[in-house]
Amino acid sequence: MTVTVRPARPADAEALGRMGAALVRQHHGFDAARFMLPDDVEAGYRWWLGKELKAKEAVVLVAERDGEVIGYAYGRVEERDWNALRDRCGGLHDIWVEEAARCTGAGTLLIEELMRRFAALGVPRVILMSASKNEAAQRFFTRHGWRPTMVEMTREVPD
Repeated sequence: MTVTVRPARPADAEALGRMGAALVRQHHGFDAARFMLPDDVEAGYRWWLGKELKAKEAVVLVAERDGEVIGYAYGRVEERDWNALRDRCGGLHDIWVEEAARCTGAGTLLIEELMRRFAALGVPRVILMSASKNEAAQRFFTRHGWRPTMVEMTREVPD
């Protein structure tokens, strides 16, 4: 059962919506006050990633095994941001591999292809954020060459 990675297509919308919603629910479970959980998160993700498929500075990839989509990665070129003290870069915004397909190399294949595509878009580095409670993701990213550079902190405004 070989895993392959390819650019996402409009026909992948259902799988992208399902997996994107799973990612949102995971983050909401980490910190419900910080991470949103819209009513129809699947539809929202289908819309968002469907729109991003058409953007020339966005990269949306899927991992397949035996014709079934088992994971995806989404990133986009981010321009210089004086507020974030960041030059133009690639932003890795999402990566998800279905639980039954984890430890198959799908995640590694997704990020390596994403890095190749960002290189072709001329960005010098790829930046990502990881939920502080998602230690497994942080270990995965560290194994693949990312290093910590910022810590986001959240505080609710009192009533």
